[in-house]
Amino acid sequence: MLRVNYPRKQRPRGRLRSSHPCRLGPQRSRGFLAGVDYLVARGIADGDRLAIGGWSYGGILTDYSIATDRRFKAAHQGRQRQSAHDLRHGSIHLQYNNELGPPWRDTALWLKLSYPFFHADRIHTPTLFLGATRTSTFHQRWRADVPGAADLGSAARLVVYPDQHHIFTRPSFVKDLAERMSAWLDRYVPAHQ
Repeated sequence: MLRVNYPRKQRPRGRLRSSHPCRLGPQRSRGFLAGVDYLVARGIADGDRLAIGGWSYGGILTDYSIATDRRFKAAHQGRQRQSAHDLRHGSIHLQYNNELGPPWRDTALWLKLSYPFFHADRIHTPTLFLGATRTSTFHQRWRADVPGAADLGSAARLVVYPDQHHIFTRPSFVKDLAERMSAWLDRYVPAHQ
């Protein structure tokens, strides 16, 4: 397992800020993929048995990675956003406005950050989409992602947990989430026999 911890710069009044807005996705995905390359080149990871998954920003990183690199045999992602439109809705839009400014000031930047959405045809990784009904973008996003993936010929499944927010609080859902992610990975990246 490769876990990447990206540093963030401190901004006045204790708020965090990326040192450059495009590091919110494309650049960090390249850094993550360089880590994967490193592990494969040294024989630590099997390049034919790679999987990726993430929640929240990790879900965004998963989007960028599977839209960029076809080596991953399976993916699971939760609470991610794929398009600039999604970034403008819900409670997180103020964070993105603070980081990037509104999209009409730098449309090219916002479109660059929407890379996975505009290049969904490059995603061939079987993907388990995980969501919760009380997250801010559930109605806009998850209902479109799974049919879109299926239309493009990718295996995809959507699992929605009712009455949950970004962080799950119901123990049976936490257990189910872990079991579903594990089963998805086992299905597409089975253990060596």
